[in-house]
This record gives sequence, structure tokens and C-alpha cells, in this order.
Amino acid sequence: MASHFSGVLQLTDLDDYITPSQECVKPVKVEKKQGKSVAKIQIEDDGSYTQINQVGSKTKLEKAKITLNDCLACSGCITSAESVLITQQSHEELFKVLQNNKTDLSKQKVVVVSVSPQSRASLAAHYNLSSSEAGRRLTTFLKHIGVHHVFDTSFSRTFSLLESQREFVERFQKKDQDRKVLPMLTSACPGWICYAEKTHGEFILPYVSTTRSPQQMMGSLVKCYFAEQQGLSPEQIYHVTVMPCFDKKLEASRSDFYLNEAETREVDLVITSGEVLKMLEEENTSLQDLEPASLDTMFSHVSGDEFWSHSGGGSGGYLHHVFTYAAKHLFGEEVKELTYKTLRNKDFQEVTLEKDGVVLLSFASAYGFRNIQNLVQKLKRGKSPYHFVEVMACPSGCLNGGGQIKALPDHNQKDLLQKVEELYKAECPLTPEEDTRVAEIYQSWLHSVGEERAKELLHTRYHAVEKQTNGLILKW
Repeated sequence: MASHFSGVLQLTDLDDYITPSQECVKPVKVEKKQGKSVAKIQIEDDGSYTQINQVGSKTKLEKAKITLNDCLACSGCITSAESVLITQQSHEELFKVLQNNKTDLSKQKVVVVSVSPQSRASLAAHYNLSSSEAGRRLTTFLKHIGVHHVFDTSFSRTFSLLESQREFVERFQKKDQDRKVLPMLTSACPGWICYAEKTHGEFILPYVSTTRSPQQMMGSLVKCYFAEQQGLSPEQIYHVTVMPCFDKKLEASRSDFYLNEAETREVDLVITSGEVLKMLEEENTSLQDLEPASLDTMFSHVSGDEFWSHSGGGSGGYLHHVFTYAAKHLFGEEVKELTYKTLRNKDFQEVTLEKDGVVLLSFASAYGFRNIQNLVQKLKRGKSPYHFVEVMACPSGCLNGGGQIKALPDHNQKDLLQKVEELYKAECPLTPEEDTRVAEIYQSWLHSVGEERAKELLHTRYHAVEKQTNGLILKW
């Protein structure tokens, strides 16, 4: 039987996925009071619970339903939260907002959709288009149904790469004073972050990069900078992202990415590549039948009609860019091409910088939870040789995310993944430091808001989660 997991937490062949019909509930503390008689609990036909006291009166009990912040990391916790989110953050919600825009002009929202390059490649593979063609035709479709602006998260990823580079160099220079600054573990994968917070907590979190993911960088850009430029308040914008995995829904819903003063999330809705395909099918539309649109250039990496991307792997190229930057700024070494050494499997690779027989930098990529577990165990034993690790929950990384479009019944999934990888890598690479538009925003916006505020907009925090079991609080 095929697994229902999104690649978040399947460590063995066992599958304890919880479907939406198996509602996950959190335990709640019940105060025991003296002198109260014991009441009976009756289960009604509709599944609700009724309390019956000694005189026969009935009181319907309220269910304690789980929210994302209440998730206890019990069996299937992440996928259970995904089940809740699928009902709250589906493409149907986007259609509702677009319909409300047409029927109630007084409450109209400016709808912004930010598309990930991995999703673009997935759609391109499905429709036999280039990634840029798929992006331009998707822009046509989205604007036809009422979306106002379509952006590209490769643009916000430049901010993530630049901040990751600087953060690593700062950590490396402090490594002799603080044993927990290295290895720096990437933070762009929400499945990995959720696992780290709820499974290893305070032990692992100091190693995790504080740099925001491209999705949440775009959240800052759209709800803060773009809103300011357009003369809008953040709550007047409805921001949607198109992502390769369901776990990005978890990330967008974190309280850290909620603007309290404006009472709005930085990313209001996350839909997956597969959900975009479903939208197209529900509208009886194929990308192949649409005329390509001109691309929005405010927050997009484009040159003419072509998208630009970043060098490195299909999960953002963090290892590639941080390694080349660190080699130059720490050791004065210009690295033109990285040599990857495959270790245990293709999802665990290593890159080193050596000089005169001495290892100066040791980087690795660890994809999939089997490799992540090995990495964490080495850290706990004090035997990790790495300065930096690009960590992703899904085997093969983001291009193989659980929200990507699946192969047709008569096609091979591995062949489809290879095609997606080829389309993704066909985009022209752009070095983060060469992006003049990003440099302008750093200068005009981030420098003007002050150092502390800029840090809030580009970085985030993590939280070790306490688990409650039979009245006991367990801190992880």
C-alpha cells in the first residue's frame, strides 16, 4: 500500500498516518474537585459526548480539537495537522476570496500569488513546457481568475541565501567561544523544523539557522514592503504561495509569522503544485492552451520572458552558495565548481575545502529522515565533522515534495522526478550578490527600518515543545 505521508516523518516501513476522519484531539487537564458526584458520559449517534448527572440532566460536552500550536508530536502528529490545514488552506479558499472580491467591492482584497520554482518545474513537466513557459502561462491563468500580482519566490530566496551566508560566517568566527554555533543547520524546510522542535527541542535548536525560508521572506516583502509601496495596509492584501509540499501550510500558520498590529498572517494561504493542477482542471483549462503573459518584475527573477534561478540543488542551493561565500570570505579561496562526494546514499553528500592537506570547510546535505536521524545522533555523540548541513525532510529534496504533481498511472514516478529536475536546472543561474534589485531593497527599505526591525523581517525564532502525557509535562 502506498504511504499517505508527505515525506515528513516516515522513518520506517510503518505508516501511522491519521486521515481527516480520525480527528486528532489534544488532552486537556481536568480539575478534580471534592464533593462532586461522578457523572456518566454518553456517546451520541453523531459521535458527540453528553454528560449525564445523577438527577438525569444532560450537558453536551465540547470537543477539544487540535490546532497547529497544540500539536503534541504524537504518532502522525504532523500529517494530522496537515489534514486540518487541508480543509482550512485549500484552493477552494482562494476561489472564495476571488468570488468575494467580485461581489463585495467595499471589502476587496489585493490578491498576490507567489510561486515557487519547484512548483513551476512540476507544472512544466506535467504539461511538457519549459519552466519559464509554465510560469508565464500560469500567470495568465491566475490573472484571468482575478489575481492581481504574481511573483516568484526565487526572488525572496536571494534574501534567504544572502542572510544564510552572513549568518554562517558570523557563526564560524565564534566557533571557538560557543560549541553550539556549528554545524549550522538550514531552516528552509518546515517538516524538518517541526521535527526538530518537537523531537529534539533545546538540544538541536541552537544549531538551526535563524534565517527565514523563501516563503516567509516573501511574506515580509509582500505584507510590509509591497504594502507600503502600494499605499495599502497589510490586511488589505491576501497573500497566497504555491509550494511543493503540504508542510509549508504548517510554516505559514506559525504564530511567529503573524502580524499582531494588523491582525493578519504574512502568508494567508498555501496551495501545493497538485492543488494548482486541480484548480486548472476544475476550470477546464490546460496551461498548453493559454497564451503566455508578461511577468511581474517587482518581486521576480526574470530577464525578458525567462526566469532566473540559483545554482546548486533543487532545494534552494543553500550548500552551494554558503560554501562558495564562506570559502572566499573566510579563506580567500575562489571556488568555481563544487565536487560532491556521495556517502551512505545519494541523499547524503559531502563537500570539503582543503588547503595543504588541512580541511578548512566541511559541508554536507542530508535529505530524508533516515539521514537526518544519523546526523542528529552524530551531533549528540559529539562526532559530527561538519560546519554546515543543508537539511531537507523529503528524499531528493523539495523537487520531490509531497505536494508536487504525481506521475500518471502509466508513468514512472522516478522518470517524472528526473524530468522535473532537468527543467528546474535549465533556468539560468543568478549569483545572490549580483542581484541589483535585492541590493536596492536592502538599501532603501531594510536600512531605513533599523537593525532590530530588519532582523525581525529576515529572521525567526524556534520553540522547544512541551509534551503532556497523563498529566505529566515532558520538555524535549
